[in-house]
Amino acid sequence: MNASMLSYILFSCLLLSVQAEYCGVREIIRYTQRLLDDRSVSCPCRQTATSSCSCLPIPERGHELACFVDGTKHLMENNESSNPVITRLYWTFQALLDRNLCKRLAHGDQCQYETKGNVKEFLRKILTTYQEINK
Repeated sequence: MNASMLSYILFSCLLLSVQAEYCGVREIIRYTQRLLDDRSVSCPCRQTATSSCSCLPIPERGHELACFVDGTKHLMENNESSNPVITRLYWTFQALLDRNLCKRLAHGDQCQYETKGNVKEFLRKILTTYQEINK
């Protein structure tokens, strides 16, 4: 085995180890902050409300990704003006969940939560979860 082959194998292993722990932290934090600054994504959470803007799951520990997928999907489907940032977040969370990429967020396929919150509370939960990973 020559040196270039060995360096290729080591580089491939490095890429795989980096990819295995890909959480999309910076990207998700950036998109979430952009949504939090956007006034159009805020609305109150009323458990009985039938409006398009409703309550989103605030996940229990270990169920973050599944709840982030569910919540962003709900936002995507119920947002009058389709927001490309929400769509991007949804597909990022879905990919992380499907491919089991982010080991730091335990993977339960089901969203489990005790409380629901409005859009801002949901987005703040995403932000704080990813800021913890980023430390």
